[in-house]
Amino acid sequence: MKLEDVMTTQEAAERWNVTADALKQNCRGRVKNGFKEGEFRKSGKMWLVTRQGMERLYGEEEANS
Repeated sequence: MKLEDVMTTQEAAERWNVTADALKQNCRGRVKNGFKEGEFRKSGKMWLVTRQGMERLYGEEEANS
């Protein structure tokens, strides 16, 4: 795994066009069939998610136009 494969929920939200709040709820375990162990963690006050977890849940990242 590369450093680019780990991002904040805000960055992931922008890259996958979902809301950061939805991702945070997912990290808190409030979403059925959400992130799995190893696909997210909390660092201080920020949630971090992996590209693998985002792609599993939301599909491939759309290419920037």
